[in-house]
Parts: sequence; structure tokens; C-alpha cells
Amino acid sequence: MDLALVWFFIIAILWTGYLVLEGFDFGVGMLMSLLPRGDAAHREKERRVLVNSIGPVWDGNEVWLLTAGGATFAAFPEWYATMFSGFYLPLLLILVALIVRGVAFEYRGKIADAVWARRCDIAIQVGSWAPAILWGVAFANLVRGVQLSETHQYVGGFWALLNPFALLGGATTLVLFLLHGTVFVALKTDGEIRARARRFAGVLSVAALAVAGGWALWAQLAFSVTWTWAAVAVAALALVGVALANRAGREGWAFGLSAATIIAAVVLIFGSMFPDVMPGLDGGPSLSIAEASSTPYTLTVMTWVAAFLTPLVILYQGWTYWVFRRRLTVDHIPAPAGLTWKKIKESAF
Repeated sequence: MDLALVWFFIIAILWTGYLVLEGFDFGVGMLMSLLPRGDAAHREKERRVLVNSIGPVWDGNEVWLLTAGGATFAAFPEWYATMFSGFYLPLLLILVALIVRGVAFEYRGKIADAVWARRCDIAIQVGSWAPAILWGVAFANLVRGVQLSETHQYVGGFWALLNPFALLGGATTLVLFLLHGTVFVALKTDGEIRARARRFAGVLSVAALAVAGGWALWAQLAFSVTWTWAAVAVAALALVGVALANRAGREGWAFGLSAATIIAAVVLIFGSMFPDVMPGLDGGPSLSIAEASSTPYTLTVMTWVAAFLTPLVILYQGWTYWVFRRRLTVDHIPAPAGLTWKKIKESAF
């Protein structure tokens, strides 16, 4: 098989890993104000449960994004150049949101102050809601097609990216990630917050079926090919399965089916793009896999490196999830151990 096609599939797999793993991270971050209940002290403990549920893994999940970006740069430099220059502002907003979110995760517990914790919570939520929407907008535009010049330069402008199909795509990733994160919380916690997450997941599964189903049908009928109907069917059945498994208290099955929904969505997206990496809008100029690919030598070296290192990364990440597999409750949350502003001032001056 042509190595350019192999790397198109590999990049699709890398994006699948990122969206499945970072998807529930985004969902948990968006739940910071939606799920906790009770008085101020109890809500704070439940927020810390949410943070701790993804604390050991969120930064490792982001490695999939770095790998997908690096692989695109090396295997398809013209795709990288066209996409990152044309989608510059949305991707910049995503990057800033991820940075703010990461800083908030790392420093939320460093200072024992309610105002500080609340500001970090806001940063976590903004850093989760914004990428959850913007990734959907970006991928929906790749399915729909973008305005390219004959030299493969994006000429549509920022506002052309905010078309109805792309905005519905943003709503789709938002609701799918929120559902994915809620099911993960039900799987990773116990007690009241687990029961609350299950109830919320039941509502979200219906919303996801309506929103994601509408976008998938639009994409399939207007922009895709015959064989991707299979991906649409798998996504629909998986969402129904999420609702049924969640109702039965089978959180593991619900989480796996939620992941299957996202995988099916990625198959629909990349299947609709193929054989292009940047389809043209309304039959206009497009950028194909062959036109965007690197030299055969580069692709060969990348293939050998990927074949050696990828299994090691997957094994390490799987081991991490296994080590931190136990459920969390508010009873596991100790008293705040961070510094106070008074101690910080005394040590600084």
C-alpha cells in the first residue's frame, strides 16, 4: 500500500485516540459547575473529586494531540501548512484554552484559598468548553470543504468557517464530550456524585442522539460517500447502547460505547474527506493526499519509528490507567494542603 495512504490512516487513528481520551477530560472539565451539589464545602470536595478523577491522566491524553500534529507536519507538510494557516485563529484559541486549562489543573491545589480555587475552576471550564466546540467546528469544515486557491491557500476567511453546518458540528462534539465525561465520572466515582452523573448521562444520551444524529445525517447526505453509512449506523446504535447501559448501571459498557460513538464519528469525518486532506468547497480546488504528502524516504523512516515507539507509548498509558483505576469519593478528599497567601508573602519578602 502507498505509504501516504498508510499515514493518512495513522493520522486518523491518532486523532481518534486524542478525541476519545481528551474527550472525557473536556467533559469532566465542563462538569465542574454542573454536577457538584450541596453546601460550599461539599461542592468544593466534589469539584476536587472531579479534578482528581482525571488528574493522573489528562496531560498524557494531550500527547495524542502533539503526536497527531507532529505526524501531520512530517507526513503531509502541505496539509499542515494549509490547515494551520487557514484555521489559524480557531487553532490559536484552542491552544490558549488548553494552556489556561493545564495551568489551572496544576495550580488549583497549590493555594488554599476559595477565591483562587474558584478562578481556577473558571479557567478549567473555559479551557474545556472552548476546545470542545472549536474542534467540532474545525472538523465539520473539513467535511464540508473549504475555499482554496489553485496554490492550495485558504482564501475563505475566518467568518466563512462559522457556517451552520460547522456550528452544528461544534454542538455535536460539545454534547458528545459532555456525555463522554459524565459517563467517565459515573465509572470513576462512587456515592452521590456517581448517582448524579448517571442521571445526567441519561439526559445527555438523548440530547447527543438528537444533535449528533442530525449532524451525521446532514454530513452523510450532503458531503459523504456510501460506505460511511456504516459509521453513522454504528454511532447511532452506540448512543442507544450508552443510554441502556447507563440505566442498567453498567458504567464500563456505557463508557466503551461512548468511546465507540466518537470513533465512528472520526471514521465518518476522515471517510468523507478521502481521498483529499482538504476538500474543496462546492467542487472547487482541493488538496489531495498525494499532493500533500512528504517524500517516500521520509514516510519510510516515520513508519519504522512509529512501529517501534507506538506500542511502548500505548503500553505505558494503559499501565497508567490500570494503576489509577479505583473509584473516588468525597471521603478520599483530604483537607486542603496548599499554601495561604500569607505564607506566600512571608516566604517571598
